[in-house]
Amino acid sequence: MDRRFDITNHTADIGITAYGKDLADLMSNAAYGMLTLIVEPETVKSTVTGKIELEELDDVALLVEWLNALLYEMDVNRLLFKEFDIVVTGQTKLAAVCRGERLDLARHRLKREVKAATYHNLRIVNEKGIYIARIIFDI
Repeated sequence: MDRRFDITNHTADIGITAYGKDLADLMSNAAYGMLTLIVEPETVKSTVTGKIELEELDDVALLVEWLNALLYEMDVNRLLFKEFDIVVTGQTKLAAVCRGERLDLARHRLKREVKAATYHNLRIVNEKGIYIARIIFDI
């Protein structure tokens, strides 16, 4: 599938619509879409590896917590991740190996601060075999 995400406008915030052939692909594309809101992904090298494991009540909560975990890594550990090998088990568990690099303000021009992924009008749908999620971010 060629379409990964679209950026959507929202009053005072910003959002993306992410697509995927399965939940893991959707999670990866949502993360990459979020990264494009923060920096130009082409400026991020894949020199650091990290792991994130989550378990939530459902796929919607899993998506929000996944994106917020990546924001935590950026805010606290100064890590920007752009490549993701994700396994989603039973729509409630996620295990990801993430690749990226440490934030370097000399090379990474920050476009905007993304504070959090929200639950606002969030749902995940499967339309004709394509998973779709519209995610609004607090900025």
